[in-house]
Amino acid sequence: MARVKYASDFDKSVLLNNFDARGWVQVTPDDDWNFYWAGVHNIRNIFGVETGFRMGDDQVINHFPNHVELTRKDLMVKNIKRYRKELEKDGSQLAEKDETGRFVHLDFIPLTFMLPADYNLFVEEFRKNPNTTWIMKPCGKARGIGIFLVNKLSQLKKWSRDGKGNSFVAPTAKETYVISKYIDNPLLIGGKKFDLRLYVLVTSFRPLKCYMYKLGFCRFCTVKYNASVNELDNMFVHLTNVSIQKQGEDYNAVHGGKWTVENLRLFLEGTRGKEVSDKLFDEINWLTVHSLKAVAGVISNDRHCFECYGYDIIIDDNLKPWLIEVNASPSLTSTTSSDRIMKYKLISDVINIVIPPGELPDVRWCKVPAKEHYGNFYLLYDEDLAQADLLNQEIKVRAGAGNAMVRGARDLRKPSQATWK
Repeated sequence: MARVKYASDFDKSVLLNNFDARGWVQVTPDDDWNFYWAGVHNIRNIFGVETGFRMGDDQVINHFPNHVELTRKDLMVKNIKRYRKELEKDGSQLAEKDETGRFVHLDFIPLTFMLPADYNLFVEEFRKNPNTTWIMKPCGKARGIGIFLVNKLSQLKKWSRDGKGNSFVAPTAKETYVISKYIDNPLLIGGKKFDLRLYVLVTSFRPLKCYMYKLGFCRFCTVKYNASVNELDNMFVHLTNVSIQKQGEDYNAVHGGKWTVENLRLFLEGTRGKEVSDKLFDEINWLTVHSLKAVAGVISNDRHCFECYGYDIIIDDNLKPWLIEVNASPSLTSTTSSDRIMKYKLISDVINIVIPPGELPDVRWCKVPAKEHYGNFYLLYDEDLAQADLLNQEIKVRAGAGNAMVRGARDLRKPSQATWK
């Protein structure tokens, strides 16, 4: 039987060891490959009309052509806002709002503006809530670079109107920032702030089919949290990025400032109770699915593509999860031995779902992996199953056997096991 030929833009051991263990043959991206683990910088060239490159039925690649609709923060926010407006316009129960005008079911991203485009709107919000802290991030920069906290309008002088007229001083593309309300009441463990890194595999956007990885982890700051304005510049207090934290004096290279999601769940069950913990993780699943649904209509759903996203989520002290951003190329660098083992398993499980063991890729057939190939993933959402589930409920209602509350709409907070896990 022919062996899979692979190309990779990375020489990471967690990738190459997985390919070697399968007996795959390495080739260059310019050769005839079956599987390509590409860097995001090459995707535009591969799918560009001007290159004339067309993939065969036996080729798969690890990014969707315009993945930036989800993985660039300004576009992610724009798409989620549009998704909510469309649901609201359609009269969907998902777009329900409370008495303050906040979405009941879809309030999972912090209030966010784009600068300089939304400067006036931001100033209006800032003046309403002058004691709020905001976090700014430049678009298109590498992880953790150029991020800072803002609590004064004077820190944004370059986007203010110039003194001679009403026009904005034209910024360069590099001066475009996303500014979001800072979650200043994070859940703390041991007095330290942390966030969650979760891995989500998408094999199709239309119909949406996605999997959640069980072996995600928490990333802790090395310095205890302090909300004082005097500590706004201390990134070891506020930013969980490993690239930043490992530069601190208190960084522990043994555990890398990381905790498994399983340990977090056990901690929460012990301190807050199982019901509360289950609700938190259900809400994390919920926001993940709806963030994907928000971009499903605009992503180029090429059948040759799959994507393993890195979701960054902050939990506040009310145990409410907030989606901070989604990474197209989550780091495969290992900072500890357990980190290396986990990432090796991650890549192995991704490959087993995308290309069933012992087979060559064949995109002519729908990607329906056997459950034994899921590994540490579980099926998070399958739109085909969801539609079938809704149809079955509708039939039951019409037959008088169902509950009236399911006419055209599921329990908004508790999707059925068949379509969720």
